[in-house]
Amino acid sequence: MRYTVLIADDEPEIVELLQLYLEKDYDIRTAANGAEALECIRSVPVDLVILDIMMPVMDGLQLIKQIRATHHMPVLFLSAKSQDHDKILGLGLGADDYISKPFNPLEIVARVEALLRRVNQFDAHESAAPQETNLVLGELTLDRSKCVLFRSGKPVTLTSTEYKIVDLLLEQPGRVFTRKKIYEAVWGDYYAHEDSTIMVHISNIREKIEHDSRQPEYLKTIRGLGYKIEAPTES
Repeated sequence: MRYTVLIADDEPEIVELLQLYLEKDYDIRTAANGAEALECIRSVPVDLVILDIMMPVMDGLQLIKQIRATHHMPVLFLSAKSQDHDKILGLGLGADDYISKPFNPLEIVARVEALLRRVNQFDAHESAAPQETNLVLGELTLDRSKCVLFRSGKPVTLTSTEYKIVDLLLEQPGRVFTRKKIYEAVWGDYYAHEDSTIMVHISNIREKIEHDSRQPEYLKTIRGLGYKIEAPTES
């Protein structure tokens, strides 16, 4: 199966470079602005989007809001905006990964492979025979047969990345997982550098499962070590 990758960037040189590195293994679609990209997504099946933030007509941040309203394909932000708050904003809006310009094309290839591999594993899990055991912790129930998380009986909308993080942590409540362990388990790739990607995904999960994300009862940060999930202590 050949996946379709959409490259949305208003710099022709970058589009041509990425296309050169990716077209051997993927069907490539291109767009010069967010409006063209959205039209492409609506008209043909797209498996992954490489998305610039600063584009004319409709920028990348506006576009990902439109994408996430109806689609769940992986989105990789590629942007000259390299500050942490830009990355946090992009990931917070639903991006799966974020790479700053200038970039190594081989790293883009590796990230694309990892994202598509993870989504393929997620889809295979979703279509596999139902698992008998749900994961339950306090008000949280992870229905692994349907790949849905419930809080107090109400479904919680998670991205595929967030789901895999929650599944990993809930499978062993109380265990501390380092960022390296989470990254390698969820992304299926070697964690060779420190960045804010995992931190932002953890923050997004807290917003969805905690009564007060600033004082988390479930998803705890263990300073200097990593993260763990545990049942709230009774007051």
